[in-house]
Amino acid sequence: MSHPTPQNAKVVIIGAGFGGIAAAKALAKAPVDITVIDRRNYHLFQPLLYQVATADLSPADVAWPIRSIFSRQPNVRVVLSEVLDIDTDAKQVVGEESRFDYDHLIVASGAHHSYFGQDAWEKHAPGLKRVIDATEIRKNVLMAFERAEISDDPEEQARQMTFVVVGGGPTGVEMAGAIAELAHHALAKDFRRINSRSARIILVEAGPRLLSAFPETLSDKAQKSLEKLGVEVMVGTMVQDIDAQGVQLENTFIPSACKVWGAGVAVKDVGRWLDVETDRSGRVAVADDLSVPAHPEVSVIGDAAKVAWKENADVPGIAPAAKQGGKYVAKRIIAALQGRPAPAPFAYKHAGNLATIGRNSAVIDFGKFQMSGFIAWWIWGVAHIYFLIGVRQPIIVAFSWFWSYVTYSKGARLITGLRPLYEEIEPEPASKRG
Repeated sequence: MSHPTPQNAKVVIIGAGFGGIAAAKALAKAPVDITVIDRRNYHLFQPLLYQVATADLSPADVAWPIRSIFSRQPNVRVVLSEVLDIDTDAKQVVGEESRFDYDHLIVASGAHHSYFGQDAWEKHAPGLKRVIDATEIRKNVLMAFERAEISDDPEEQARQMTFVVVGGGPTGVEMAGAIAELAHHALAKDFRRINSRSARIILVEAGPRLLSAFPETLSDKAQKSLEKLGVEVMVGTMVQDIDAQGVQLENTFIPSACKVWGAGVAVKDVGRWLDVETDRSGRVAVADDLSVPAHPEVSVIGDAAKVAWKENADVPGIAPAAKQGGKYVAKRIIAALQGRPAPAPFAYKHAGNLATIGRNSAVIDFGKFQMSGFIAWWIWGVAHIYFLIGVRQPIIVAFSWFWSYVTYSKGARLITGLRPLYEEIEPEPASKRG
């Protein structure tokens, strides 16, 4: 058991996501005492969370206890707590029950869903950022088929078997493709009164095309791949309202019992904690060494940071960027402790963008090298398994993928946290619509 030593600098890390873990691991041999604070006791591999939502993987395949990650790193203490505030004058993080002194603070708190001021939509269209979100969406998707199976009303059956995914970024594209495969293959022989292959999967995107961060040619290929899976793609289409009955678009209403939100994210609280201005998404603008200008001992990394990149663009909020930021800040802290000059300004190295569309297709953009189709899907899979290394041996996830691929099975088709079915079969009264 490690004990804090007076001569060691105190480093507090808020958040055990990709950035926070990368920073803590990079400080493993430094003369520091690290406190990692997170509101949950697990690290979540978010890029595969949609596979939990569509029953390909179980939550245990994509989440690991934080304490086990650092069990062999004696200079790390893990604290399960909600962060309430940061006292920058006293250099303390204010938790629910304790205060934590710091010499260096790394804020890696991540982002949450953003409904662009329409928070009431969250009840009807959950986003996908947490394990509980994934299991809730999985329940909603599977229950829609169950309700359709016992309904005697053709219109209600159609409503239950219509799935609307809002947002044409990687999360939306991957969710829509996975729901289509679930309906058209894995569930095809499971029901007797309904044909799951007749399910409608609709992907709605407000922008002119899907996957706006990708080259236009790959966006077009992604849309064609989705349409080949039976997904109806609506681009240039704004959502006006979402309620229990369905989704109101600009010129039409889509009756739907199951909706998924993938259209936006925002950062909560960080600006308030540090008493600094943020952009519209809640991100804190940091200096070129990822520190907060008013508080050089505080660094913000990952989704919570607004970091200038190139051509008036910011560093994207993806896992590789968070990991690079965490390693860089650790390097800067070590240099300061050793009395060496600070490292050169942070320079993000973009490894590329990847998105999968179902079980046999993906799009990848590595700059000059672009690809789509089956081989791209395998590259996507290898890249994600590579990211699992260092957190947990990836063989279990790899085997689950392989078995699902060979058998078309969805082994994690569990409905949990459910009220009795008869309490949910009757739809709520339709809301007023203009």
